[in-house]
Amino acid sequence: MIEINRQRLLERFLRYARLDTAADPRSSTYPSSAKQRQLTELLAEELQAMGATDVSVDEHALAYATLPASAADRAQAPTVALLSHVDTSPDAPSENVQPQVIDSYGGGDIPLASGEVITVESYPTLNDLVGTTLITTDGTTLLGGDDKAGVAIIMELAQTLLENPSLPHGPIKIIFTCDEEIGHGTDKIDLDQVGADVAYTVDGGGAGVIDVETFSADGATVTFHGDNIHPAIAKDRMINAVRGAGDFLAALPRSEQTPETTDGRQGFLHANSIRGGVGQATVDLILRSFDAEDLAAYADQLRQIATEVEAKWPGLKVDVEITKQYRNLGEGLAKLPESIELAKAAFDQLGKPWTTEIVRGGTDGSVLTEKGLPTPNLSSGQHNIHSVREFACLDQMITATEHLLVLTELWSQQAPR
Repeated sequence: MIEINRQRLLERFLRYARLDTAADPRSSTYPSSAKQRQLTELLAEELQAMGATDVSVDEHALAYATLPASAADRAQAPTVALLSHVDTSPDAPSENVQPQVIDSYGGGDIPLASGEVITVESYPTLNDLVGTTLITTDGTTLLGGDDKAGVAIIMELAQTLLENPSLPHGPIKIIFTCDEEIGHGTDKIDLDQVGADVAYTVDGGGAGVIDVETFSADGATVTFHGDNIHPAIAKDRMINAVRGAGDFLAALPRSEQTPETTDGRQGFLHANSIRGGVGQATVDLILRSFDAEDLAAYADQLRQIATEVEAKWPGLKVDVEITKQYRNLGEGLAKLPESIELAKAAFDQLGKPWTTEIVRGGTDGSVLTEKGLPTPNLSSGQHNIHSVREFACLDQMITATEHLLVLTELWSQQAPR
C-alpha cells in the first residue's frame, strides 16, 4: 500500500475549511450562496493542475473531473463516481473559520479559545482517538468537516493516483456538489453525462462505517393566513396568524415522534423554523421515517391538526404543503449488492474494522440511488457536525483515502456492466 501524503492532506483540508461556503436555506437560487462556487472553482483548478481530464465547473457551480483508467485493460471496468459536497451547514456560524490542529491528542476534554469545550462526557468517541491528529476551530464557528473532509479525501486520492500511474483503477468520475445541507445536492447532476455504474458519497462520520440505509424524507410547509389590522380597531376583525401557528405547534406530539424522543429506526415530525406576523405566518417541518409509507401518515397528522386549528380561529386559513425530498438508500442498494460487498472487502484488505449502519438523516446518495445510481455513503473522519464544537480526525481521513485506493482497484477487477 502506497503511503498517503499526510501533511499534504492536512494542508488541503485546512485550505478548504477556511473558505466560508455555507448554504442559504432562504435563497431561491442555485447554488443558494455564490460563495460555494469559490471552492468548486478552486477544486477545478487543482484538478486541472494534477492532470485530471474533463475538468469543468458548470453553470450550477458543480465541479466535474475524470481520472481515466490506469491501463487499457481496465478501461472497460465499471465506472466509479466519487462525490462530496462543498457547502456547509447554516446551523452554526461559518465566517472566518480558524482551524486549530492538535497533534497527537493526549486525551481528555478539549478547551477552545471561545470558552467552548469539547468534552469526553458529551463525545466519548474521543477516548478512541488518543494519539491521533485532530482539527477543531476556535469555538466561534463550525469547522466544515461536513463535508470538506470528504472533499479533501477525494482530492488527495486523485493526486495520489495521478502521481502513481502504476496504481490500478478503472474510470473514476469526481463530482463536487452544492447545497446538500439544504436538500438540493443532486438537483443539477446529469447522470447520463456522468455515466457511472456505481457511486460513493464520502460524507460519513468517524471511520470504517458504510452507510447502507437512510431515512425517507419529506418536507412540510404550513402557512397560516390571517387578517392584520391596527390593534386599536381590531375587535371582531383581526385574525392573528401567529396565534394560530402557536396553537398548531402546541398540538404537535411532544413525548414521541420528535427528534429528541426517538432513536434507532423510529421516525419523527420536526418543526424546525417559524416566521411571519399577524397577517401570515409559516412553520417549516421535516418528516422522517425509514419506511416511506409512514410519511403519508405524518402528513395526515399535520392536516388534521391544521383543520383543528382552523376550527378554533374562525376566519383563519391553514394550508399544508408536502414536498418529497428523498427515499431510503437501502431500497436501491439492494439492486447492486456489490456496492456494499466491495466496500467491506476493501476494509478487510486493509486490515481495518468496518461496520454497516443506518443513518438518521440523508445523503446525496439517497437521491442518486433512487434515480438509479447505487450510492452508499462512506466515512470521512468528521465528528460533532453542525456545531462550533465540531472536529475532524486526520488519521481517519488518511484511512478513508486508503480505503478508496483499494476500493477503486477492486472495482477495476469487475466485469463491465
